[in-house]
Amino acid sequence: MNEKLVEIAWPGLGITVAAELDQRNPALAQCFWDALPYRSLQGHALVAGHHLYHVAPVHSLLHAPAEHRVDRRTVPDGTLFCSRLQHLGIKYGELTEPMTATPIGQVLPEHLDGLIEAGREVWRAVYTTKEPVIAEVRRAGETGGHRLPRLPVGDPQVNALISDVHAETERIWLDPPRELVDLHQGRIASRAGSYETVLTTLLFVNGETRPLGYSCYGGLVRAAIEGMPMPWLRQMTRLLAHTPAEFLGYCGLDTLWGFTRRLLDNLDRVNDHVDFMSVMATMALYCNCLGGWNLHLFPWEAGDSLRRVEAHV
Repeated sequence: MNEKLVEIAWPGLGITVAAELDQRNPALAQCFWDALPYRSLQGHALVAGHHLYHVAPVHSLLHAPAEHRVDRRTVPDGTLFCSRLQHLGIKYGELTEPMTATPIGQVLPEHLDGLIEAGREVWRAVYTTKEPVIAEVRRAGETGGHRLPRLPVGDPQVNALISDVHAETERIWLDPPRELVDLHQGRIASRAGSYETVLTTLLFVNGETRPLGYSCYGGLVRAAIEGMPMPWLRQMTRLLAHTPAEFLGYCGLDTLWGFTRRLLDNLDRVNDHVDFMSVMATMALYCNCLGGWNLHLFPWEAGDSLRRVEAHV
């Protein structure tokens, strides 16, 4: 029997749904299955529509092959997706964003009502209450749990950096980083924010953190997989990582900036593609974790008076 049944639970909401993984993207589905169980901060789409997603602690999602792509708007509610942004996504209603995605499974029909209820409650948490909702993903019938994978690196100094990044990622995985909490409460040592504004700083922090994980570090992993020569990879790292990380350090993310400085100082010690991918994947997961918390903490209700106006033809 080859069926792979998973349970996605939100213990704080008292909701559990079951889903079956399928063969549309078998490599992605296997990566996901092998990583179970885990827990993660549950997020909700803020632009695309009725869509849940969270960061999955699965390094291979950054580069695993995906043959079958769909327009998320056209597939049934309850479709599960894995993405190169290290997300597990679940559609639970109307989507408006014309984005292709890579499906890996489907929530069982009898659990769709529970999924819709979870979606609405997560939206309320992200948009209004700011109470974190934790998702637990496990193989059906098995106990839950949690672990973050640790990727080794040959060079001792670079390996020490990766150990520190991994430890920090574990520390903040299910608890908000103190630096982001301070920032969202207006405690900004550098006094970033013209005329004492805070919302402007939060907006720019969000705008830099997400692409640092998604595009910079995730993109560098994929470039290494595709065989880009090591000198080019090192140069691209210097070009892509320094400026946004320095700005984020100015805004209060000192830990991220400290890790980035250590990475750039030791980059010439990374001499092969395997170690390079380990370093960049570790940084990607850390940045994606920061991005998830920033999206949760951001005061989205500040824009409640701004509502979409339907166009009249």
